[in-house]
Amino acid sequence: MGVNEEKSRKNSHRANLKKIILGTVAVVGIMTVGAVAPNVLGAMGKLGLVPARRQKEFIQASRARLVKQGLLVYENGFLRLTQKGEKVLRKLEASDYKIEKPKRWDKKWRVLIFDIPERKRGLRDKVRKTLRLIGFVQLQHSVWLYPYDCEDLIVFLKADFKIGKDVLYMVVDALENDVAHRRHFGLPFE
Repeated sequence: MGVNEEKSRKNSHRANLKKIILGTVAVVGIMTVGAVAPNVLGAMGKLGLVPARRQKEFIQASRARLVKQGLLVYENGFLRLTQKGEKVLRKLEASDYKIEKPKRWDKKWRVLIFDIPERKRGLRDKVRKTLRLIGFVQLQHSVWLYPYDCEDLIVFLKADFKIGKDVLYMVVDALENDVAHRRHFGLPFE
């Protein structure tokens, strides 16, 4: 294996380990420091990330690094996910979620409209950023466009951001002046 391939593999393992540790703490809320290792060790074993004899060493180093980065914090002997840690975890989870593109486009546009109140400006910005990461195109300030079925993802986002009543998902048969959007997504012209 080449040097670059090896570096890439190590970085991938570190990202997976970070996600596993943050995800474990997020699911439980807060947990004792000792409880993190068994949960993470089991997940790492399934993924084959590190040899069995060095797993505890990797966990301790990763946990210390996550605390130093401000993603986890110790409180009375417990680990808790910080707001910064939640953001990083959300980004890692979003990067894992892939929308499968069908072989043929069904010639329907998916339009997402959201109306999140001004007092929740930070949440609106998070939603916009997430939609951009996924590949949506902004039509207007709170109107977004995507050419493929993504309803499952939208349901996930509604639950994750707790914005179910503020978001409307539509399937549209025709979109006026869609040439630029078809070009952007690499879709056929009629």
